[in-house]
Amino acid sequence: MSIRSLYYGARRALAAVSDDPALEAVCLTQHFFGMDRAAVLTHGDRVPDAQAEAEFFAAVDRRTGGEPLQYILGEWDFMALTLRCGPGVLIPRDDTAVLVEAAVERLAGVSAPRGLDLCAGTGAVALMLALETGAEVTAVEKFDTALGYLRENLARYPQLSVEAVQGDVLAPAFAASVPGGLNFIVSNPPYIETGELPGLQREVQREPQTALDGGADGLVFYRAICALWTEKLRQGGVCEI
Repeated sequence: MSIRSLYYGARRALAAVSDDPALEAVCLTQHFFGMDRAAVLTHGDRVPDAQAEAEFFAAVDRRTGGEPLQYILGEWDFMALTLRCGPGVLIPRDDTAVLVEAAVERLAGVSAPRGLDLCAGTGAVALMLALETGAEVTAVEKFDTALGYLRENLARYPQLSVEAVQGDVLAPAFAASVPGGLNFIVSNPPYIETGELPGLQREVQREPQTALDGGADGLVFYRAICALWTEKLRQGGVCEI
């Protein structure tokens, strides 16, 4: 079967689960066959080797079964970065760019800022903030699997001054152990009310509940950051959550 036929077959199958099946089909053909949409249209008569074709079919099955595309691909773009991600870590999303942009704007003019990214996940916020401002960032993540992805992503961008630290943002003892005098604290914490979790899209439900569940009112992490962490800021410091 040609790559063009595989692309169109995937596009039809993905229409049942995706708002943009053409984009997702292109992502899969690029990943497994190294061909973007233009290449598929112009040179898609090529027949892939059997293993690549089998892996492609398996990926389409995983996606139609509700697994997020980002987990299947194993990485995803966030602003200027390409980040490793997979089961056990929150997928970096475009709307998180708003958090980064707001922090960058508020840190304009601050020389060599130092700060924290709490609930860091893949490290998307920490790495972009370091890239845009030259900041020195400590990225705090509690869970082992997410911490593994965080460390992989820091290794991808060794020129950026971001350090991974394992710790529980909600734990007073851990917060007390972290030095203050910081220019900023940023966080994209869990914020979904516990009762709303069963109603989320099935793809979102594949993401770790620990990265989504913000407690009964969705504000558990916001209260903890205000109570335990904002005191780490120096006068005039920035908190963006």
